[in-house]
Amino acid sequence: MTTVLIADDQPLQRFGSRMLLESQDDMTVVGEAANGSEAVRMTAELHPDVVLMDIRMPGLDGIEATRRIAAAGDRTRILIVTTFDLDEYAYAGLRAGASGFLVKDAQPEELLSGIRAVATGDAVVAPSLTRRLLDAYVHHLPTDPSAEDQTQEHSRLASLTDREREILTVIGKGWTNTEIATRLHLAESTVKTHVGRILAKTGSRDRIQAVILAYDTKLVEPS
Repeated sequence: MTTVLIADDQPLQRFGSRMLLESQDDMTVVGEAANGSEAVRMTAELHPDVVLMDIRMPGLDGIEATRRIAAAGDRTRILIVTTFDLDEYAYAGLRAGASGFLVKDAQPEELLSGIRAVATGDAVVAPSLTRRLLDAYVHHLPTDPSAEDQTQEHSRLASLTDREREILTVIGKGWTNTEIATRLHLAESTVKTHVGRILAKTGSRDRIQAVILAYDTKLVEPS
């Protein structure tokens, strides 16, 4: 059973999401938050598998709430669901630690599949879109990171084998598992195993965070 916390300042939106989710045999809503502060507090108390996070909420917004939840190290995954289909919101949400980004006019089945995907560690944003977002907004990255920050980021790569480092690099370039398998002449099951080990060794919550790490450590340069 996938447990979900709904964070949205619109009561009608929360009600509709709850009705949809609770119509599913494999999902249950454990709580509703009307703003970012409530979302952070309730996540710490309830430890849901997934938080459906709106961006624009009174007080603490969804981006900062996502950042705080991710920084707490909880196993909870965050799926941003917003009316604002703008790249900068998607970029900010992914950098903050979200595992996916959907707009509210998505079909119900897209939302349900998105929740199921992030609950199992997958990303809801296509790899090509992730690459496009990071290319477009890479100027937001620190231009002269501190020595401490550089050391911390590169230390996350230290335990990777040469093959794992190679695969992390092409993940950062937007390659799917199928593309990696074909181009590197590997079985797709082998690629999945490598990806799982890369995520574990680097402390990346999901594939999107691995892409961001590849950029931060200069394994991938913006095109």
